[in-house]
Amino acid sequence: MTQDPPADAGGGERDRGRWRTAALILGPVLFLLLYLGPSWGGLDQEPQAVLALTAWVALWWMTEAVPLGATSLVPLIALPLLGVLDLPRAASAYAEPTIFLFMGGFFLAAAFQKWDLHRRLATAVLGRVGRSPKRVLAAAMGVTAFLSMWVSNTATAVMMLPIGVALAAGMTRGIDPTPQAAGGWRYGLSTTLMLGIAYAASIGGMATLVGTPPNLLFAGQAPTLAPGTGEVSFARWMLLGLPLSVAYLSLAWAYLAFLVLRPSPTPSDPPAPSRPAPQAPMTWPQRAVTFVFLATVFAWVFKTDLDLGAFTLPGWATWLGLEVHDATIALTAALILFVLPSGRGRRDFVLDWRTAASIPWEVLILFGGGFALAQGFVASGLAERLGALLSALDVLPLPLVILALCVVVVVGSEIASNTALTAIILPVAAATAQGMGLHPYWLMVPATLAASTGFMLPVATPPNAVAFASGYVTAPQMAKAGVVLDLLGILLVTAASLTLLPWAFSLT
Repeated sequence: MTQDPPADAGGGERDRGRWRTAALILGPVLFLLLYLGPSWGGLDQEPQAVLALTAWVALWWMTEAVPLGATSLVPLIALPLLGVLDLPRAASAYAEPTIFLFMGGFFLAAAFQKWDLHRRLATAVLGRVGRSPKRVLAAAMGVTAFLSMWVSNTATAVMMLPIGVALAAGMTRGIDPTPQAAGGWRYGLSTTLMLGIAYAASIGGMATLVGTPPNLLFAGQAPTLAPGTGEVSFARWMLLGLPLSVAYLSLAWAYLAFLVLRPSPTPSDPPAPSRPAPQAPMTWPQRAVTFVFLATVFAWVFKTDLDLGAFTLPGWATWLGLEVHDATIALTAALILFVLPSGRGRRDFVLDWRTAASIPWEVLILFGGGFALAQGFVASGLAERLGALLSALDVLPLPLVILALCVVVVVGSEIASNTALTAIILPVAAATAQGMGLHPYWLMVPATLAASTGFMLPVATPPNAVAFASGYVTAPQMAKAGVVLDLLGILLVTAASLTLLPWAFSLT
């Protein structure tokens, strides 16, 4: 999600304030102009109303003229007033199972952070990599990517930032906090580590449904925009997301290690960290959270049958004859943490409500707003009309359409919240695919994945903003390094969509 760079950005922050003030007024004005103006493409009143509402919400989402969560309540108010959906149906979008899946994942992540398990894991792995800067970078990116598969990308980047600083400093020596000169393509270990951690946090989140909000938006909107497809399971997404994430992470590391990292260290940029002191034994709460976390991942991955080609591995839910949603597993895991004693007092538990209440509720409301708009697209007939208008694209080859879509989404994600952008683009992508006579997943999935590949600007993703706020990365440095990863992401997402997508989702 988009996050502002540090306040010392000066004039840039004032400019954003002016844009937000203008967008605050322009949003409702744009809605009225589109809703009361001439019909667009012969649209009836209801489809035109949804189109106008989407323009209003999209403008506020992209500029953050008001908080994202507040903007996400606009469809709940407007869709019933416009006669598109009644209030119970509009409100049901804010209680989709996918929202509870992400809520359960947030609770697990909160317990992870409460007992410092994420820091323990990172320190344990990074302390065994030796003295090679390239190996330090590989370990930092690998740990960051793994954590971001399960924990918020933002939280992962924030947690890994001081560890990356300590690694670059050799654990014992300080680093001059002044950003290095932005000239040239080669950066020191500190700058390269900050970039690697930021990029790995976004890339790792692509691997799982709970790794990043755009993935869950896709899972939540899929039943509405692609009726009859059923639940997008955790395991099915990983068949596509995990190989893509591993390939992307490997290429990103190779690019940073061999083309960005300076080959020779300087005195202010130490060659490698010293080995940290041994960690204390795991406490009971740490062991409890680890066990529940591993059991949750196992339950997610092996819930349904896994087709491995030569044979099919039966899922535990299939074997027991149960219909279990991934959200049920996540909430069950969270409930177990709420009742497990921490051993620090009779009324103290592994997960308490004060910790749990700190999860980003705004993101959950944003999901609801996106799901409500998706329902409005279908109920009003706008999705069908867009599909008919976009059917002219069927003269283009599918690879070219996917490539063009990825370019548009990646460029958009550089300046807008990737979550909000996904909520806007998915209904359009579904309608375009149907207009071409294709299954909606052919364009919905690449649009979702491409939304996580904005690496050029500090405002593109929270991990980028965290790296920029560290003081070790300048905006020009991030832009120079990120443009290559953006192009690489466009190509990889397109390739994965043409090869892994039909296998993972059984498309023809």
